[in-house]
Amino acid sequence: MGSHRTLLLHVWREVSRHLEIAESTATIAALLEPQLPIRQVLVRRFDWEREVVETVAAGMKNSGSWGGEVKSKCSMTHKQAIRAWSKQGRLLQFGRFSPLPDSQAESIAAEVVFPPGISGEAIAGPLGESGNPCGALVLVAADGAGFESSQLELVNLLLEPFSAAMENDQRLRELAALREAAEADKRSLLNRLGRKALADTVVGADSGLRLVMERVDLVARSDVPVLIVGETGTGKELVARLIHNRSSRASGPFIRVNCGAIPPELIDSQLFGHERGAFTGAVERRQGWFERADGGTLLLDELGELPLAAQVRLLRILQDGWLERVGGHHPIHVDVRIVAATHRDLAAMVATGKFREDLWYRVAVFPIHLPPLRERRQDIPALAAHFAEKAATRFGLALAMPSAQDIALLQSYPWPGNIRELAAVIDRAAILGNGTRLEVATALGVGKIRPHLGTDDSPPESRGTKSHSSFLPLDQAMKQHIEAALAATRGRIEGPFGAAQLLRINPHTLRARMRKLGIDWKRFREPGGHEKR
Repeated sequence: MGSHRTLLLHVWREVSRHLEIAESTATIAALLEPQLPIRQVLVRRFDWEREVVETVAAGMKNSGSWGGEVKSKCSMTHKQAIRAWSKQGRLLQFGRFSPLPDSQAESIAAEVVFPPGISGEAIAGPLGESGNPCGALVLVAADGAGFESSQLELVNLLLEPFSAAMENDQRLRELAALREAAEADKRSLLNRLGRKALADTVVGADSGLRLVMERVDLVARSDVPVLIVGETGTGKELVARLIHNRSSRASGPFIRVNCGAIPPELIDSQLFGHERGAFTGAVERRQGWFERADGGTLLLDELGELPLAAQVRLLRILQDGWLERVGGHHPIHVDVRIVAATHRDLAAMVATGKFREDLWYRVAVFPIHLPPLRERRQDIPALAAHFAEKAATRFGLALAMPSAQDIALLQSYPWPGNIRELAAVIDRAAILGNGTRLEVATALGVGKIRPHLGTDDSPPESRGTKSHSSFLPLDQAMKQHIEAALAATRGRIEGPFGAAQLLRINPHTLRARMRKLGIDWKRFREPGGHEKR
């Protein structure tokens, strides 16, 4: 051990310097050459899931590449033999002048530990945990040379640093696999959301929302409570996220709570948490939304729906940051920034006693008013294009942008549902147009859906006069459109005269949508017909 101390120190340094085992092996091979009669240093990895043994690193005397087979098939018998060999702690020797293995397990293990195509003398030792090795170190002797018994001590000492190198390499591979899985999940999420990036896009930031963006920039860097007021569908949550992302709390959690969706009897438990046994059904301790948002931002959406009793307890948290779980006896301090949002007139509710005046003063420190879409019609062309891109991505359709006639129709509509309604209309128009165009008039409920083309023959000047109550929901409009195509094709789905061809959609996609919408194609077949589904 003492004679090899300096060499081992250099080997450990190379292992620590390089995370990838291929890099460290190449450098270590050059360090070992003066001490051992080697021609090649190979690292073989045991991949039990794929049932292969493969060469993952090679250090060469002449800077070449390993010329033999990289992979060897590993059967269950080989796996058991390798594990038995690693428990014995013996080195395997290969070559004409090497002694025969002492056991059948060693003989079977040698079949895959040494790569096919190897020539001359070679020696191998297990890497990793005894009984469950992750690989093997293989040293191939120079031409005409062999390993002496005095050199086996150094080979055994090399197994520990190479085991560490294998572990580092394995962790690097796992991190790479996790990164690829995360990227795949991110792409899938963006595709479902119809986005190209995770960052929220603010359409109209330089026009209709310019004043709003100025107020967001003013308040984001401070920690004062913000009250966002606007009609339903104007994008209050988007503005709240912008405030969070531009604040010093951006790395903390952003939690949204819809106050109007929480049953009155569960409000305290949801907001402040509860202890185990606090009430029937409380089988474990639960953190409330305030604790979960600690260090970040809590969006209290539809704050005007909060009952007066809950408003009292909310006021205390806003005053000093302390809360108590339901059934608890110890106060808990939280550091949370409050952003409230509502479509109600809280000042009028204060006057009628439906909202606490002291809570109003606490949450309305910095109000931001979001204008409805009818007051920012100049943003409709950009918004329509934005939602058309999202719809094409989410539904897997060819990109179809709104025409000038479509924009004129959209700008003449009052938009009681604001941006949320516009997004739904563009989604519906993209589906009805099937990637070839946007059926905006039909999506707005202005025109009639024709069986073959779904076009609108009504004059442009009459398209904005349809009552809001006559608009079809998206699923119902899609269902009627598909049923009209099935009726025209007598229930046939595939082929040149099928509904899929008529609707310009893949037959498999059409069947999936039919199942989702509950459409039975058999209703449209003629008695005794044999049309191809």
